Amino acid sequence: MLASKRILLIIGGGIAAYKALDLIRRLRERGAAVTPVLTAAGAEFVTPLSVSALAGTKVYRDLFDLTDEAEMGHIQLSRVADLVVVAPATADLMGKMAGGLANDLASTLLMATDTPVLLAPAMNVRMWQHPATQRNLAQLKADGLRVTGPNDGDMACGEFGPGRMAEPLEIVAAIEAALGDGPLAGRRVLVTSGPTHEPIDPVRYIANRSSGAQGTAVARALAALGAQVVFITGPAEVPPPDGVELVRVESAAQMAAAVQEALPADAGVFAAAVADWRVASASDRKLKKTRDGMPALEFAENPDILKSVAQMDAGRPRLVVGFAAETDDVIAHATAKRARKGCDWILANDVSPDTGIMGGSENAVTLITDKGPETWPRMGKDAVAARLADRIAAALAE
Repeated sequence: MLASKRILLIIGGGIAAYKALDLIRRLRERGAAVTPVLTAAGAEFVTPLSVSALAGTKVYRDLFDLTDEAEMGHIQLSRVADLVVVAPATADLMGKMAGGLANDLASTLLMATDTPVLLAPAMNVRMWQHPATQRNLAQLKADGLRVTGPNDGDMACGEFGPGRMAEPLEIVAAIEAALGDGPLAGRRVLVTSGPTHEPIDPVRYIANRSSGAQGTAVARALAALGAQVVFITGPAEVPPPDGVELVRVESAAQMAAAVQEALPADAGVFAAAVADWRVASASDRKLKKTRDGMPALEFAENPDILKSVAQMDAGRPRLVVGFAAETDDVIAHATAKRARKGCDWILANDVSPDTGIMGGSENAVTLITDKGPETWPRMGKDAVAARLADRIAAALAE
């Protein structure tokens, strides 16, 4: 997929810059041509010689280099690539991009390009969580830039949390999705997946049996058709797909907030098995057995994510797809749910224990639209996802 593709790689200043060396190697293995741009801060972590040797071409560093400008001016350099990749995308670079600043070669290229841009953020967890960084991130997404990562993990500074740059192969998958020529190229699709965990106390929670397999398969299928996928997942058993913007959450409230942050989108697929209720006042200490017997748990209703998005007055995705996991009167219950929620499509399935569907590798669904129910044969969850992705692509093309 990357053969003969031209990647302009901007390497920012952070310890994660060392991963950019492996990224260059992985891209060239797949036939891509990589033109590297090394910021002054980036050169503090990797040398121009190592970058040049792996890329097989010169490294661009200085906005005012007369030789570089004579050979290929920075405006032309910004436009001859098929994709601009910023890895690592530091807080400083993201701030410059969001604010429209252009005071060095990297930021000037990013301002001057009309080529799609993919960011792989990397920074300290506190920097990532800072309101300014999150504002800049929201602005960059609104401007149409793609984002992959960051991941949770140990930091070079000794802290743990979100901020680790995505691994090179994850970035390669995101690049392949960004350069895909499929029918969903240029479309932004939101997918929720997995269960939610609603805390009772610090060690106990309410959950369900969802593995996240179907939602993960849907996200993978949409990315394969070229979509920019925002994948919001609860604590699922299956690993998330490559080539998507990954957002991990625990509770329904966190998922609802993440969905709102991920909008706008062209389509939303709500495959998560969100808990209907939560404990109204979760204990901050482990509940103990007492002579008085079991503690009384008071429940509160969780936010209805599907309904809130489907009935938005402004910014509603063009296509909103829900899932209905039922154990009896499947089509009748799902049809009523579609009307009640206000979504465009519902995928209904029978998750009775004897079907083996919840947590299994296969699914048997009925797609319910304004034209009525359409029952699909039982098939693998990947096949269900591919069929649904094709239908979504066709609907968005109308």
